[in-house]
Amino acid sequence: MTSPELSPLGKAVEYGGDYDPSLLFPIARAQSRSALGLGDDLPFGGVDFWNAYELSWLDGRGKPRVALAELRVPATSPNIVESKSLKLYLGSYAMARFADTDALRAQLVADLSAAAGAPVSVVLTPAGSNNVALIENLEGDLIDDLPIEISHYGPPRPDFLSSDSETRADEVLVSHLLKSNCPVTGQPDWASVQIRYAGPRIARDGLLRYLVSYRQHSDFHESCVERIFMDLIQHCAPTRLAVYARYTRRGGLDINPFRATPGLPLPGNPRTNRQ
Repeated sequence: MTSPELSPLGKAVEYGGDYDPSLLFPIARAQSRSALGLGDDLPFGGVDFWNAYELSWLDGRGKPRVALAELRVPATSPNIVESKSLKLYLGSYAMARFADTDALRAQLVADLSAAAGAPVSVVLTPAGSNNVALIENLEGDLIDDLPIEISHYGPPRPDFLSSDSETRADEVLVSHLLKSNCPVTGQPDWASVQIRYAGPRIARDGLLRYLVSYRQHSDFHESCVERIFMDLIQHCAPTRLAVYARYTRRGGLDINPFRATPGLPLPGNPRTNRQ
């Protein structure tokens, strides 16, 4: 499997004029998961929601068309797709001609599923459609205004996490202060995160310190969310847990990983006011 250092990340590239599925650059999830002690038997399910805002192609008469694309990559897929390579791949459709939207979608599904190593679903929404997602706030109690001192910004500190085994809770917590960095280019990645759990009550001050401790951490979006999930499981012992991060857009793409204990339903794909 190729490594991030060999990807187009952080390198000057030429934007070709021809459709080219070879631009897609898969990265194995196994390396980051092994660092978390994870193997093939995952303690979570979930999906990575990708929203692509820069997709255009030619219809059967040569007229340009545009659409928003929602991609759903299952968390069980062996690979993620490096984001710049996806941007280049989608850009290669600009002069590609398709008889209809179904033919385009079928090509996207085939290429992305091959790169991810598992079935990827694709929904195309015309730019002028009334079905484009409306802006929504993440449901939950905001913890960002807690009056606490913070002095640690990396690496992540799971020892900040704690819970009260004498008090049970079933609640949803939200923070807009999650930030990490691209592991290759060092560019900042900004996110809002929603944590839905049941079990011993999680200490909110420690949770906020923990989330802020990602501020100078370098990793991919998906890996950050899986680390948060595992640290909460190990240090707070919830009986039910879901972690959902909504990252801000970069290069016409936003990436939104969701991880949850088995049996919990998938969330919607709302567009937040930061996206």
